Amino acid sequence: MKKKFKKSIASDTPTLVYFYAPWCAPCKLLRPVIEQVIEEFGEAIKSIEIDVEVKLRIVKRYKIKGVPTLILFKNGTPLWRHTGVMPIEDIRTVIKEHIKDNNQI
Repeated sequence: MKKKFKKSIASDTPTLVYFYAPWCAPCKLLRPVIEQVIEEFGEAIKSIEIDVEVKLRIVKRYKIKGVPTLILFKNGTPLWRHTGVMPIEDIRTVIKEHIKDNNQI
């Protein structure tokens, strides 16, 4: 997963990384929202889910202190970060701001 993760976030296509824990109630609320947004944007964005209890090196590297946490990467650089549940409209807005640079909307 480590190489796949690095390759995915290094992409020119924005990649939304969703850090979660299986026991986390807010994560369970956010998951369908993330899935819907990713489906809406199609190939303009990629997504990865990271279980914070399993991928400890990635969690440590990106200093994940709470879940759910979302980080949007492009070309290996974190462009945006949010911890906690977030309305779908706000997530759409953030993604639109970052994919317009790719002329994909």
